[in-house]
This record gives sequence, C-alpha cells and structure tokens, in this order.
Amino acid sequence: MNVRTCRKCGRLFNYIAGYQICPACKEALEEKFQEVKEYVRDHKGVGINEVAEVCDVDPNMIRQWLREERLELAEDSGIMLACESCGGLIRSGRYCDKCKNNLVNGFNSVLQGRKPAEPTSPSRRSAEARMRFLSDDK
Repeated sequence: MNVRTCRKCGRLFNYIAGYQICPACKEALEEKFQEVKEYVRDHKGVGINEVAEVCDVDPNMIRQWLREERLELAEDSGIMLACESCGGLIRSGRYCDKCKNNLVNGFNSVLQGRKPAEPTSPSRRSAEARMRFLSDDK
C-alpha cells in the first residue's frame, strides 16, 4: 500500500497514480476543470488570466491542462505555448507536430535496431559468476 499526504488538504490517502492529491481533492479539481472548459467554450478567445480570475483557478493549473492537451487555445488566440524542444508556437501539448514526429521516429529507430539479448548457457558463464557457499568449518 502506498500511503501519501494530499498536497492540497493534507489528508492521508492511498496513492495509485497521477497527481499526489486525495480522491476528494481530485474530484474538486475535475469539477474546476469542467467549469473552465465550459467558460472557454462559451467565451471564445478569452485569455488564461481572465479564465483563472473568473473561475477561481490558478493560471498554472490552466497551463498544465493545456500541456496535458485537455484544453486547447483557439486559433485566433493571442496566447500561444512554446514547444519544449524547438520553441515553436503551439496551441496545446508539449511539442509541435514536427518535434513529435522526430521523437516517434527516434524511438522507432532505437526499437528496430535493438536485438534481443542471447541467453548465456551455464557452461559459458565465467568462474567468478558462480554461486559461492560458505562452509561450516571453523
């Protein structure tokens, strides 16, 4: 069992994955997300600071939702995010399409170039790799 302290309210909870907050705070955060999502949908072209003020949410939380691709900036928005690799302007996520493709191609080439390791037979192991036993002799 992985017990942790909630970063928001300080209560102990069984941590599974994701944010290090308890289920009650996670649910409250999800409700805030839905509120922000509705506000953005109803008010096209609104800025991060205005949404944060109206919905009573930390602007960094909105930026995190943008990085997680849960929210996306409008095409006509004056605000853009920077790609973490090349610095190009993007509307959501961490990387632009070009850098995403480069990462995928790099991972694929590594995976294709890797060969499975050959198992070593017991007769080929070195003498130093063998198990040693302690004797009861004194």
